[in-house]
Amino acid sequence: MSEPVVKQKVPHVPPEAIKAIPVRHYGRWISAVLVLVMLGLLGWALSNAEIKWGTVPDYLDYDTVLKGAGNTLLITVLGMLIGVLLGTLLAVMRLSKNPVVSSVAWGYVWFFRGTPVLVQLMLWYNLALIFPILNLGFYKDEMNDVMTPFLAALLGLGLNEAAYMAEISRAGIQSVDEGQTEAAQALGMTRTRTMQRIVLPQAMRVIVPPTGNEFINMLKTSSLCFAIQFEELMKSVTDISSRNLAVMELLMVATIWYLVLTTVFSIGQFYIERYFQRGSSRTLPETPLQRARRNLMTFTRGTGSGAKA
Repeated sequence: MSEPVVKQKVPHVPPEAIKAIPVRHYGRWISAVLVLVMLGLLGWALSNAEIKWGTVPDYLDYDTVLKGAGNTLLITVLGMLIGVLLGTLLAVMRLSKNPVVSSVAWGYVWFFRGTPVLVQLMLWYNLALIFPILNLGFYKDEMNDVMTPFLAALLGLGLNEAAYMAEISRAGIQSVDEGQTEAAQALGMTRTRTMQRIVLPQAMRVIVPPTGNEFINMLKTSSLCFAIQFEELMKSVTDISSRNLAVMELLMVATIWYLVLTTVFSIGQFYIERYFQRGSSRTLPETPLQRARRNLMTFTRGTGSGAKA
């Protein structure tokens, strides 16, 4: 008979503590250094350029420049208002089952998206060449007195923007599930009421982000209005530089003002988008302050872990 196997008792050895070693992201550090070097070279080039930087702050609050910045803001807001209202109407017309209404809306979008903004501005500004007299029956006046640079800029920017807003609004409306419309109609709601109360509020989540981008784009596109003698920011700095020959200095002034305006409205766009994302996302996007705080904490924690390792 075989002898019984005696099992030896293995002593219990506690497991060693897991030593976490942070991953080294060398690529991030190399890319960061390269970007900083390029920024340093750019700053060095600008500091050694033949630009009188002391002149730039003197014209930032110059009366003519401030008036031009105000006119730029005014024409942008009014033009965008026309674009949003008319664009929403055109989007509804595009989705209409009436072939005439749908075709007219399509033709409008085709024409105004197919021609440059500068060409449209020049067409409005020179309208008196083909219509010297404006005669509406109840109102009659010379076209030159009616079609001022302000009105030409407003029509040129607003009507052009309406074509783009029509496509943005149409995409937003079509993003809403058709079951929402069917449910509203089953409850006895009219088509107009369904669009106002059901479809458009849900479509805003899709419409708002590109609309904010269009607003900022129009803010910069308004600089083309200097070609029709409208006193906006670009026209203001051009007039001043033509007198004192400080061309680059005044262009830097315009650049700073455009950056300030676009930055302010970009922040506003972020919070508007964040508002309309409520109910559609589990967590709202972080604000710039929250993102900066998180990145700072992550960097501090990573530095501390690297030092301990």
